[in-house]
Amino acid sequence: MRKSRKQDALNQRGTALFGMDFHQFIEKEQSMTNYELAEEFGVNLEAVKKLKQQIQR
Repeated sequence: MRKSRKQDALNQRGTALFGMDFHQFIEKEQSMTNYELAEEFGVNLEAVKKLKQQIQR
């Protein structure tokens, strides 16, 4: 069975939250500042803050 680009995009979206890989974020969160995390994952500071709030809940 062939995969379409849409299916690939949906599969990638399932492992990402706010455009970031959740597992990588958890690993790097301990040793990096919010600004460094935002630069590392290519998102803005607001997305980093929202993700940290979601993790704490």
